[in-house]
Amino acid sequence: MKSQRWFWLLGVFLAAFVALGIPFWQVPYAKVSLPNTLMTPALLVLVLGAAAARLIGRAGFLATLLVVALAAPAVVMVRVVVETTQDPTSHNLWPFEIFLAWMVGLLASLAGVGLGSVPGILARGASRGDS
Repeated sequence: MKSQRWFWLLGVFLAAFVALGIPFWQVPYAKVSLPNTLMTPALLVLVLGAAAARLIGRAGFLATLLVVALAAPAVVMVRVVVETTQDPTSHNLWPFEIFLAWMVGLLASLAGVGLGSVPGILARGASRGDS
């Protein structure tokens, strides 16, 4: 059962990584403005994936929050690595880029984890007889 949870987390991470990465990597370097460039409809894949991992995959709150949130900074890090191999002076503020992407990923993941946790919270309340 535990491996199924990690399977969900890995699947959601990869789906969010690809969904966020493809449009982000196509934006020319001069037009990238973090965090705005990551704020695309593809971010919904991260939110809905986190909700699904929590609700359907029964993954833990903190594990889902952190693993899914890492998709956004991973996308930025790939870009930083690729572009600095071509021009070493291109990303001189890369730690800030990673931090901004981490904040975007963390907030989106938090929204998804919260959304995926609501049915469980409501079910526990109903089973206790609380109204």
